[in-house]
Amino acid sequence: MIRKLKTAEQLIAQGKTVNEVCRVIEVTQPNYHRWRQQFGGMQAEEAKRLTQLEKENARLKKLLAEAELEKAMLKDHAEGNF
Repeated sequence: MIRKLKTAEQLIAQGKTVNEVCRVIEVTQPNYHRWRQQFGGMQAEEAKRLTQLEKENARLKKLLAEAELEKAMLKDHAEGNF
């Protein structure tokens, strides 16, 4: 993704339009603009780290949701609402 963005920047600097660039790097214009907004100034290592953090965040949210569900089930069981 970062490589494609770097290629896109080079092509735009050469005078290509965004539409032409998107065809060359084989992404849709909305994806190109989203990537540019999200990863525009990043180096490859920074983007990898961001992706790792996003995955870890999703995993932790899932664990929290499971813990909250288990807590609610135990509370219902303790109150005799099973």
